[in-house]
Amino acid sequence: MIPNPNQPRGKDNLGYRRLFGVLGPSTNTIVQPDFDDMRPMGVTNHYSRIVVDDAQAVSNESFMAGTMEISRNTADAVRGVMTCRPHYLVMGMSAVTFYGGAEGGKRWREGIEALAGVGVSTGAEAVVAALKAYGNVRRVAVVSPYWPAANAEVIRYLADHGYETVRDIPLQCASWTAIAQVTEARLREAFHTLDGDDVDAIIQVGTNLSAVRFAAAAELWLGKPVIAINTATYWHALRANGIDNRMTGFGRLLSDF
Repeated sequence: MIPNPNQPRGKDNLGYRRLFGVLGPSTNTIVQPDFDDMRPMGVTNHYSRIVVDDAQAVSNESFMAGTMEISRNTADAVRGVMTCRPHYLVMGMSAVTFYGGAEGGKRWREGIEALAGVGVSTGAEAVVAALKAYGNVRRVAVVSPYWPAANAEVIRYLADHGYETVRDIPLQCASWTAIAQVTEARLREAFHTLDGDDVDAIIQVGTNLSAVRFAAAAELWLGKPVIAINTATYWHALRANGIDNRMTGFGRLLSDF
């Protein structure tokens, strides 16, 4: 049984501002350290693994099937992390939060919130909030570790919110753990391929792709917003909970907004 989040509680000695329950696939090695690096004093992250196999993605069909397995297993991870009575949940996986366009993403979040009894920041909604924070963005480019079918869902979701995707690159990683092995050289190549005068911002999705610091650096040499999904999601969770800390090293999103 999930504890009642509205039950009176004392102040946690370390998470005296907020306890965040973080949900991520068991194969993901990037989200946990990324979120901890962005954690301000008084906020603590409590990682709950969504247990999945290290799926071998060899086609659109196998990739999409693997992401749906993650979605199906999320409820168990929610039940597990809610036993420490976090104030809020932060999604450390992003693909399924884009599926079904704006309405599909909203329904998915609402389903998790109904189960947990607390609010949730999802990658999809965080990316849109980040784009709005930067302002003056209408045309974007997207890089992901996904396969083309999942990129199409991201593009559909962004279109529902009024953003045109000019170009996209699905890196088509061969397994969930292989995503964490994408090199900065490959990311640099992708960013240069995506960039152009017809692009207002570049978005990186896929939470096991290490990009929070690389995206921050890319903003400097591209001269435009470069949004890493882990940065956007954690920023969204902080701001949704009234935590306004600014920090450097993770791009303008966390330093300026």
